[in-house]
Amino acid sequence: MIKRLAKCLREYSKPTFLTPLYVCIEVIIDVVIPILMASLIDEGISKGSMTAIWQYGILLVISCLVSLLFGALAGRTAAKASAGFAHNVRQDLFHNVQSFSFLNIDKFSSASLVTRLTTDVTNVQNAFQMIVRIAVRSPMMLVFSLAMAFRVSPNLAWIFLVSIPVLGIGMYLIISKAHPIFKRVFKTYDKLNKVVQENVRGIRVVKSYVRENYETQKFEAVSTDIYRDYSLAERILAFSMPLMQFTMYVIILLLSWFGARMIVGSTLTTGQLMSLLTYAQQVLMSLMMLSMVFVMVSISRASAERIVEVLNEQTDIQSGDNPITQVRDGSLEFRNVGFSYSKDAQHLCLKDINLTIPSGAVVGVLGETGSGKSTLMQLIPRLYDATLGSVYVGGVNVKDYDLTALRDAVSMVLQKNELFTGTIKDNLHWGNENATDAQLEHACRLAQADGFIRQFPDGYDTVIEQGGVNVSGGQKQRLCIARALLKSPKILILDDSTSAVDTATDALIRQAFRDEIPHTTKLIVAQRVASVQESDMIIVMDGGTVAAVGTHAELLHSSDIYREVYESQTKGSEQP
Repeated sequence: MIKRLAKCLREYSKPTFLTPLYVCIEVIIDVVIPILMASLIDEGISKGSMTAIWQYGILLVISCLVSLLFGALAGRTAAKASAGFAHNVRQDLFHNVQSFSFLNIDKFSSASLVTRLTTDVTNVQNAFQMIVRIAVRSPMMLVFSLAMAFRVSPNLAWIFLVSIPVLGIGMYLIISKAHPIFKRVFKTYDKLNKVVQENVRGIRVVKSYVRENYETQKFEAVSTDIYRDYSLAERILAFSMPLMQFTMYVIILLLSWFGARMIVGSTLTTGQLMSLLTYAQQVLMSLMMLSMVFVMVSISRASAERIVEVLNEQTDIQSGDNPITQVRDGSLEFRNVGFSYSKDAQHLCLKDINLTIPSGAVVGVLGETGSGKSTLMQLIPRLYDATLGSVYVGGVNVKDYDLTALRDAVSMVLQKNELFTGTIKDNLHWGNENATDAQLEHACRLAQADGFIRQFPDGYDTVIEQGGVNVSGGQKQRLCIARALLKSPKILILDDSTSAVDTATDALIRQAFRDEIPHTTKLIVAQRVASVQESDMIIVMDGGTVAAVGTHAELLHSSDIYREVYESQTKGSEQP
C-alpha cells in the first residue's frame, strides 16, 4: 500500500525529503536550548556574571531564531509536499477511473468513487503532512531529549524510560480498538453519498410524489449511523489525552521530588533541574505528537486502503496486442454470444446470440423491458465484453481493435441521456471538438434540434445547466442524437433515444438518417413498433435470446411476439 502511494510523489519528492532535513536541524537546536538555559542559570544568574548572562543570552536568541527559521521552512515544504501528493493521488485516481469498464464501475459504485476522490484523499493528505513533519520530529525529539537527559543526570533520566512503555501500550490498545470503527465509517460514507446523489438527481420525482419525508428519514438513518460510529471512535481516542496528561504530571512530580533532594545534596544544580523539566516536557510533547500521528494514521489507514484498491484496479477491457486502428465498415456479426454481468457462464442474461448485419443497414431492435436489448448494444463498443462467443465489427473481433479507434467508429445515444454543464455548442463538440458552426447546425437539423435551439435567446450559446435540467426530455434526446452524429460514425446506436419525442419528429429523424448517412449502420432500439417497422431488419428480443429476425411484413406472419406488440399498439389508433 505504502509503495503504491509513494509513486504519487513524483515532482513533489524534493519538498518531501527536504521537510525531514529541516525538521532534523530544528530538533537539534531545540534540544540544545535547555542546555544553554541551564548554563545561563548556573554560570550567569547563580554566580552573578553579567558576561555569562550576555553570552548565553545571545546564544539563546540566535538558537531560537534559527529554530524558528527551520520550523517555518519545514512547515512550508510539508504543506507543498502534502498538497502536491494529494493532487497527484486525485489525478491518478481519476485517470484510472476513466479507463474503467462499466463492470469496474459497477464493482465500486459511483458514490463510493466520489467518496474516495474527496474524503479519503483529504484524510490521506492530512496524514501525509503529519508523517513527513511531526512523525519525523517527534521520534527525533524523543531520542535526543532522552540522550541529553541522561547526559545531565543519569540518576533521574530513568523516570523517562519508565513512562515510554506505559504510554506505548496504552496508545496501541486505543488505536487497535478505533481502527475497525473508522474502517466501517468510511463504508457508511459511501451509502450517504449514494443517498444524496439519488435524492439530488431525482429531486423532481421526490417532489412530485411528495416523498421528502421518506428521503429525509433515509438520509437521517445513514447519517445517524456515521454519527454513532464516529462518536464511538472519538470516545475511544479521547482516552489518549488523559493518559498523556497523567503521565506528564507523574514525571514532573517525580523529577521535582528527586531533583529537589539532589539539589539539597549538591549532586544537581538548579539549572540542570530546569533543563530536565524542559526535556521532560519535550519528551512528553513528542509522545503526545506521536499519539496524534497514530490517531491520524489510524483514521487515514482505512482511506489509504480504499484509495489503493481503486489505483490497483485494472480495467477488464483493454486494447489487444498490436491493435487495429482502422474500422473498415459498419458490418456487425454476433457469433454464439453469451453475456453475464457477474462473468458467470451459468447465469447468462444474453444467450446464443447469432446475428449478421450488413454495413449501412437500418436495424430495429424490439423487445420487452429486461429482454437484453441495451446489453446487446453495449457489447458493440466494448462497454462490456461478451462472456461467451465473439462480436465482430467490420469483419474484425472487437477485442483486436484499439479501444479508442473502435469507440470513435461507434456513436451511442444511451437510454439515460446526459448533457454537461456548458453551452449547447460545448455539448455538441463532444461529438467532434473541431466541428465548425455549419457542421453543428447540420447535425442538429438532422436530429430535428435546430428549430428549438434557435428559439432560445442565445441560440447555440445557450447555457445548459447541470444534467440538462433546463431543457425538456425530447430536446435533450435530440441534442444527444446530434452530438452522436457529429462523430461521423460507422455504426450509430439509438438506445430508446426517441422515446420522448412525438411520432412525427421520430419519423423525420429516421428519414434524415436514411437520406444523409446511408453508409452508417443504424441500430434503433425502441419500444414502439412505429419506430422500427420501416427498418431493413428487425430483431425481436425475448428473455435474453433472439426470438425472431426479419422485416416488418415477415415478422407479422412469423413472430407471435412481434404481432402481439404491433396489434396492442395499433388497436387504440384504429378505434374511431
